[in-house]
Parts: sequence; C-alpha cells; structure tokens
Amino acid sequence: MSYVRSYTELDVYITSRKLSKAIFELSQKFPAEERFSLTDQIRRSSRSIGAQIAEAWGKRKYERHFISKLSDADSEQYETRHWIEIASECEYLNENEKIALVDFCLSVGKMLKTMMDKAHLFCQT
Repeated sequence: MSYVRSYTELDVYITSRKLSKAIFELSQKFPAEERFSLTDQIRRSSRSIGAQIAEAWGKRKYERHFISKLSDADSEQYETRHWIEIASECEYLNENEKIALVDFCLSVGKMLKTMMDKAHLFCQT
C-alpha cells in the first residue's frame, strides 16, 4: 500500500463521492412527492459513506475506533443499496441505472472490508 496523506486520496473515498454524485444526479428526476422521503434518504445515506470514511481517518490513532467508523460507512453503503432497490421498484431508476449504482456500492463495500481487515496498516503512528 502506498502512503496517502489524506482521506481524500483514498480510492474508497473517491469512489464514495462518485456514488453520491451519481445518486444526486439520478434522484433529481424522482417525483416531487418523494422529495422529503426517498430522495432525502438516498442522498443522505450515500453522502454519509464519505463522511464516515473521513471520520474514520481522523480516528486512526485508535485502531478499534477506526474500524468502528469504517463499519459505519459500510452500514451506510448497505442502506444506500436498500434505497436503490426501493427506487428501482418504484420505477424511478431503470435496470441499467440500478445496476451501475449497486456496482458502485459493492465496490465501496469491498474496499471498506479490505481497510477493516488491514486497519493496522492505516493506524500506524
């Protein structure tokens, strides 16, 4: 692993930001009556993934705290996948859009798992 100086350089953070941007763009076409329910939920959970990764970076002094925050990010990734499924069932997303978003989530989930498994490499002081 090459050394990164900031969470903003982490592939998982960069990918999570791309996911939240894609969700924002696609959710703009959701019906107005979904503004305070589905649209808000899916945007919030997708944006929270990157926020939790940033918080985890700040907790690297304590490996358990670091892993806990990464676990929170992974939980937000799962929640986002749930909302993607709901949006698809409501026919707000077509199959290709759904697949692309789920693939983003799966990629983020795999990277987070790797980081949790190798937390000691990130937490060296």
